[in-house]
Amino acid sequence: MQPLTENRPVSGLAVYGLLRLVRVSQARQDALVSSLAEYCRSHELQLSGVFTDRDTTAGPESAAFTGLLDVLALPEVYGVLAPAMSHLGPKAIATARKRRIEAAGSRLLLVRKPYTALHSVSRSGPVRRRRPGSTRVLDSES
Repeated sequence: MQPLTENRPVSGLAVYGLLRLVRVSQARQDALVSSLAEYCRSHELQLSGVFTDRDTTAGPESAAFTGLLDVLALPEVYGVLAPAMSHLGPKAIATARKRRIEAAGSRLLLVRKPYTALHSVSRSGPVRRRRPGSTRVLDSES
């Protein structure tokens, strides 16, 4: 993968992470933060902070998400980075939060793309795409 900016300084590429962590170990939390940092490194983004949502009863207006919306109003913030869509919350809350992020003029970036982006549907049903580098073996005589 080629660097997006060819290693030239560019302003306005600050992102903020969002994690939804309910009953996870410190090792899992560290791994998720590391995955956000690695994504930013490989896409030449600056991870300016990570908001962690631990309250499952707060609904779409948790303290972490409210804080995230506050920083999205700052100049030169590019977007929000999450490991997966599930870190925005359950489906209904995630949809509402995605709309709020976009309404704030920011982009939502996901380290792991949604399931539908990895699979397509044909007339005969779902078609599973092979990962790059995988080889399909037809039979032993081939």
